[in-house]
Amino acid sequence: MTIDRIPRFSVAERISHWMAALSFLYAAFTGLALWSHKLFWLASVFGGGSTVRGMHPWGGTIFAIALGIMFLRWSKRMRLDADDLVWLKQSHKYAIHETKDLPEPGEFNAGQKMLFWAQSLFALLLFASGIVLWFPEIMPRALRLAAVLIHPVAAIGAIGGIILHIYMGTAAVPGALQSMTRGYVSARWAQSHHPKWYRQIRGQ
Repeated sequence: MTIDRIPRFSVAERISHWMAALSFLYAAFTGLALWSHKLFWLASVFGGGSTVRGMHPWGGTIFAIALGIMFLRWSKRMRLDADDLVWLKQSHKYAIHETKDLPEPGEFNAGQKMLFWAQSLFALLLFASGIVLWFPEIMPRALRLAAVLIHPVAAIGAIGGIILHIYMGTAAVPGALQSMTRGYVSARWAQSHHPKWYRQIRGQ
């Protein structure tokens, strides 16, 4: 760690993150192609209908594995504390950039933590319902009916979460994407966006 560069994510963390991101996008686009005939044109982008039907479950499986690795690495760091609960109650201030009276965020703010837990839940629902839909011939009818409802609802929630994540990591918080591409952030960025974490790693 130098004065101007602060490590934020390790190589292993970045690899698992991008594996999860790319596999999710593949599963999302191929899933949309299978979900609605109006979106079936997406199948041609990914090799045609039969290819999409065969590969969509594998894309979802890779996503579940990658997110599982991320969960094992980050779940302890994503636990909500008392300051996070206060932050969530006043999160509307963050949305309009009135952060003066908000508790200082640590390594991750409460919004990032909540998104992590929501995406983890959606991933679990997608994987469980996806297994049922992948092997319908051996599943009870009640499970098949539940999976038909749960899978698209969880997918919509997960897609919405990814859109929010992309927006926050690019347009809303300039410099955040660099932490997941290069692994480090500037001291100024850390002090501005995660001051509590900045002081911790500086030993202040």
